[in-house]
Amino acid sequence: MPHLLEHIEDGVATLTLNRPEALNALSMDIRNGLIEALDRLDEDDDVGCIILTGAGRGFCAGGDVKSMGERALRGVESRARGIQFSNRIPMRMRTCAKPIIGMINGVAVGAGLSMALACDLRVASKSARFGTGFLKIGLSGDWGGSWTLTRLVGTAKARELYLLGDMVSADEALSCGMVNRVVEDADLLSATMTVAKRIAGLPRVTVGYTKKNLFAAETESFATVLDMEAFYQARCSQTEDHREAVAAFKEKRKPVFKGR
Repeated sequence: MPHLLEHIEDGVATLTLNRPEALNALSMDIRNGLIEALDRLDEDDDVGCIILTGAGRGFCAGGDVKSMGERALRGVESRARGIQFSNRIPMRMRTCAKPIIGMINGVAVGAGLSMALACDLRVASKSARFGTGFLKIGLSGDWGGSWTLTRLVGTAKARELYLLGDMVSADEALSCGMVNRVVEDADLLSATMTVAKRIAGLPRVTVGYTKKNLFAAETESFATVLDMEAFYQARCSQTEDHREAVAAFKEKRKPVFKGR
């Protein structure tokens, strides 16, 4: 059985981590599969949004703790190269032109939390729980979680979550800004698909440039973002979808976007 499942419907690609017996702990098959799928889907004109979720009762329990002792024996340089390889995944998620929605159906811990935080939006079930988990196994954290969590919840809360390592409920995650929406467990799929299809129906070239703007807003100066916005706005003004939107506005009808 493959460790990563893929399904595309109505412009939405769903990637499902498929190790339910291990709460979808990150195997090499999952890591390699995510890199390949994200590269490919980013170039797929039939896809306007990506959902990332886990099979069974967990989103992702992070790294496979059972194999960590063996990996640590490889030495610092080798271990660092392995982590840097995995770090390509959250970076690819953030640079992918297609918005990525984390459908958080259970525990998201360690690198699993970091991966959820790298999504553009997060919809969580009531039973979802979140935790950094790194210090409990003698590690400091990877996959960019400290960077992303700090920007989502602020410095004080991020330090609390990393240093104390307490698990956080879905409702608390919503109140501190870790997730965008919390829904009943039975409604998670339909609620997430509603958001994903709504995004997939937007002008896709423009969505990609909007995501670039938002990413730059977290790292670049105001002046740099102003220049980027000017160029991207000019680029989007040349698209067929922009011309269609203007025509639809004048004709008082709903625009039909074609992603170009």
